[in-house]
Amino acid sequence: MSDATLNTVTDNPDDFAVQISDQIESFIVSVREVARGAEPDSAIPFLLLEVSQLLLAGGRLGAHEDIVPEERYEPDLGPEQDVDDLRERLAELLAPIDVYSEVFDPYEPRKAPVPARISDDLADVVADLCHGLAHYRAGRTTEALWWWQFSYFSNWGGTASAALRALQSLVAHVRLNQPLEDLDGLDTDEDLMEESLAEEAGKVMAEEIAGPLGLRTVK
Repeated sequence: MSDATLNTVTDNPDDFAVQISDQIESFIVSVREVARGAEPDSAIPFLLLEVSQLLLAGGRLGAHEDIVPEERYEPDLGPEQDVDDLRERLAELLAPIDVYSEVFDPYEPRKAPVPARISDDLADVVADLCHGLAHYRAGRTTEALWWWQFSYFSNWGGTASAALRALQSLVAHVRLNQPLEDLDGLDTDEDLMEESLAEEAGKVMAEEIAGPLGLRTVK
């Protein structure tokens, strides 16, 4: 793979920073727009597309050598941006398919998957990205790229990947006429074994899944 393909920070820092920041800002704006609930019929496919595109930016960040910030200590950005309203709006929009089963690390054996929420994942990703975007808008481009790269490895990359898997699985279940198991009422704070997850699951009515997705009815 050539340096031009990777578009490394060293070779072309301005273009790289602009492209990454554009993808990140587009994702933040798009998720907030989805959370408004104006077009619920297209929410799931649209989120699938947006998270996929965001992870392309993450992959580019991850493919580069470490980005080193210009300052030893991170400049103070003031209060972190509040994403609780976004989280609540997404949770309401995505019910009853918000909860899914996640494996945190495929290389670390666990007894069972744990429950997670797409709404929590997306809100957490937006919070991480907004932190870096604040640096970028303040003119601290290298600091922004460092933060986005670091948090991609430490948090938002894995979180977005898990949400993408859940969204892709949801669309696949509907398209392939495979009924989903209902995780409504499952508390993500509970530490449930796989057997317990199965016992909690029921069948989601076809209109609750295919309807919001704008897809054909599951039979």
